[in-house]
Amino acid sequence: MLFPAIQPGKTWQFPVSDKHTLYLEECGNQDGIPVVFLHGGPGGSCEPGHRRFFNPERYRIILFDQRGSGKSKPHASLEDNTTADLVEDLEKIRQFLNIDRWVVFGGSWGSTLSLLYAQTHPQRVLGLILRGIFLARDADVKWFYQGGAARIFPEAWRHFLEPIPENEHDDLITAYYKRLTSDNEIVRMGAAKAWSIWEGSAATLKPDKRIVNHFSDPHIALSIARIECHYFHHSSFLRPNQILEDMHRIKHIPGFIVHGRYDMICPIEQAILLSQNWSEKRLRIIDNAGHAAIEPDISKALVDSCNRMLEILA
Repeated sequence: MLFPAIQPGKTWQFPVSDKHTLYLEECGNQDGIPVVFLHGGPGGSCEPGHRRFFNPERYRIILFDQRGSGKSKPHASLEDNTTADLVEDLEKIRQFLNIDRWVVFGGSWGSTLSLLYAQTHPQRVLGLILRGIFLARDADVKWFYQGGAARIFPEAWRHFLEPIPENEHDDLITAYYKRLTSDNEIVRMGAAKAWSIWEGSAATLKPDKRIVNHFSDPHIALSIARIECHYFHHSSFLRPNQILEDMHRIKHIPGFIVHGRYDMICPIEQAILLSQNWSEKRLRIIDNAGHAAIEPDISKALVDSCNRMLEILA
C-alpha cells in the first residue's frame, strides 16, 4: 500500500545552466536516507503520487522535473538537452542539497537515467530501485515505434500513424522528429498528441482512461513527444548497448528491479538481461501488470522494495 499523501516541505526553481531551470522539491525526514525520484519519458514529470512510494519517516524524498519537463523551464526545450546533461544535473542537485550518497529510484526512462548516473558516479549511489527497465538500445525503440507493439494495439497504432504519410512509415522516428520540430504550431501539437496518446494507450495491462487522459493533456503531450523523439532520434546520446556493457561498474550496488510481465512499452527481456549482468539485484516480475507504476501490484512491489532497501542500508 502507498504511504499517505504528503506535501513538499521545500521547493526550488534550480538553475542548472544558462538555459535550463529545474523544478525541485523535497519532503519527508530531513535526517532520513536520501532518495531521488527520476521520472520517465524523457519528457515526463514528477507527480504528487510519486512521493507516496517512500516512508516519509525514514526517507528524505527528493523529486524534480528533468530539462524541459513538467514545471521546469523552458518547457519542451530540446536545446542543451542530452543524456549527459541530465546525469550532470543530478550531481548538481546532490551537491546543492549537501547529500553525500543517495538511493536512486527510477521507472522506464527513469530506470535508464538511474543506471547511467550510477555508472558515471558509482561512489554516490547507496542503492537502486528500478521499474519498467528501458535499456535504450535501437531495438528497444524500434519495438515500440516501428511496429512491434503495433501488433498488440492495432487500433491505437492506426491513430499513431495518422499524422505521417505512408511513404514515411519506414522511419517513424525521423518522420515524427520533422513534425515535432516544425515551426507550424498546429503540426507540432497534432504530432505531439498522437505520439503521447500512443504511449498512454499501451501503458497498462488493462485499458485505463486516466492514463490516456493524462498523456493527451497538451502541456504533457508536447514535452513527452518532443523530448522523447529528440532523444530517440539521437540514439539517446548513447553508444550501442552502453548500459549492459558498463554494468561491471555497479555490480556491487544493491538494487531492486520491478517489471510487469506484460509490459508492452519496455518488454520484459530488458529486465532479464539487466538482472543477468547485475549480481546484487533482486528481480521481481509482476505477472498481472504492464508498464505503469500505478498498476496496483507494481505499486505494491515498489513500496516493498523501498522498505527492504531501508533494511539493507541499516
